[in-house]
Amino acid sequence: MSYQRPKGTNDILPGESEKWQFIEETARVLFNDYQYHEIRTPAFEHYEVISRSVGDTTDIVSKEMYDFYDKGGRHITLRPEDTAPIVRAYVEHKLFGPEYSKPYKVFYIGPMFRYERPQKGRLRQFHQIGVEAFGSDNPATDVETMIMALEFFKQLGIQQLRLVINTLGDKETRENYRQALMNHFSAHEDELSEDSQRRLHENPLRILDSKDKADKKFVAEAPSILDYLSEDAQSHFTQVTAMLDALEVPYEVEPTMVRGLDYYTHTIFEIMNDNPKLGAQSTICAGGRYDQLVEELGGPDTPGFGFAMGIERLLLVLENEKVELPALHKLDAYVVNIGDFTNVEALKVTQAIRAAGFSADRDVMGRKAKAQFKSADKEGAKLVLTLGEDELNAGMINVKSMASGEEKRIALTAIYNDFTQIFDEMI
Repeated sequence: MSYQRPKGTNDILPGESEKWQFIEETARVLFNDYQYHEIRTPAFEHYEVISRSVGDTTDIVSKEMYDFYDKGGRHITLRPEDTAPIVRAYVEHKLFGPEYSKPYKVFYIGPMFRYERPQKGRLRQFHQIGVEAFGSDNPATDVETMIMALEFFKQLGIQQLRLVINTLGDKETRENYRQALMNHFSAHEDELSEDSQRRLHENPLRILDSKDKADKKFVAEAPSILDYLSEDAQSHFTQVTAMLDALEVPYEVEPTMVRGLDYYTHTIFEIMNDNPKLGAQSTICAGGRYDQLVEELGGPDTPGFGFAMGIERLLLVLENEKVELPALHKLDAYVVNIGDFTNVEALKVTQAIRAAGFSADRDVMGRKAKAQFKSADKEGAKLVLTLGEDELNAGMINVKSMASGEEKRIALTAIYNDFTQIFDEMI
C-alpha cells in the first residue's frame, strides 16, 4: 500500500523550504527592528479559549475547528489561529506585570489548522506569520503596525499592495450598529441564505462577511458603520487616518469590511495584492485592534493590536509577481576525493572547513572525479578542493576558485590551521 499525505496538507521539500526560511528570516529581522520578540504557543489549545475569543457564531468555531476530547476528557482543538492562544499565554504568565515593557510586543511563526475545502493557497494545515502588541490604545500603534506589515511585503519585493481599512468602533458603536443591521436584514430575512438567517439573530455583523450570492445584494444596501460611530470611536479612527496621511501612506476606507473573527474593535485592516492570478484570494494580510479580548480571557482591561498573514498565500504572490528569492545557504567549499585511500583525509579536510565556520560538502558515493566536479558546480561551491593519491602523498591539496578560475596547491596543514585565510585569499 502506498501512503499519501493527508488531504489539505503539504510536504515542504528541500528546494522549497529555503524560500520559507528566507521569508521567516526577513520577518524576524524586521519585527526585531520594531522591538517584537518571538513567542511559541502549543499547537493545540483548550476549545473554550478559541470559542470564547473568536466567537461561537464564526465559521471557524461553528464549522472549521479540528476539535476532539482527549483521553482525560478535556475538550481540545488544534489552533485555528494564534491570537487567542497568545492572549491566554499573556494572562496565564501575567505578562501585563510592572516588570514587563509596555506595550508588550510579540511575533509568531507556525502552523494553524482549519477543516475547510482545500484550494490553491488555502490548506487544512497552513502556516501564519503574525504579531500582537498589548497595552497601547494609541492610534499610533495601529498605524505603525500596519506600516510594518507593508514594509515586510516591500522587503520581499512585492509591488502590488493596497491597504484597506475600516473601524468596528467600540461597544456603544457595535450595539447601535447591530440594531441598524437587524432592522435592515430582517426586512429581507426570507431571501437571505440559510447561514445568514441564523447569523441574523446571533450576530448580524457576520452577514456582512457572507460569500453567498443571495446575500450580496442586501449587504451592498446595508447601512454603513461609519454612520453609527460613538464620539470616542470617531476620534480614534480620525487619528488613524490623519497619521496615515501624515506619513503619506495610501489607503482606502471600506465600510463593509468586518473580518472573520468576533474579537475586533476599532481599526481593522487588510492588505490586498491585486494580481489577477490570485482571483478572489487577494487578501494577503489582515488584522486589527481587539481591546476586550484580554479581559474576556480573565486578564485586566488591556488594549491589543495585531495582524496575521499566510505563508502559502504569500508564496503564491511571490510566484505570480515573479520575485526571485535569494538562496540563504551557499556552499563555501566542496572536497573532491579520488580513490578509496583519500576517504579519511577528505573527511578530515571537510570537518576542518566546517570547524572554521564555513559550509562544506564532499563526495561519499565513490564517484569519478568528473561527476564530483559536476556536483560541486551544481551546488554552487565557491571553492573546490581536490585530493587524489599524488596530493595525499605530498601532503598537499589542490584549491580552485570557481569564480576566477585561479588554482593553488596548498599544504594540508594550512587547511587545518587557517582555512579562513585561504578562503579570503581565493575569493
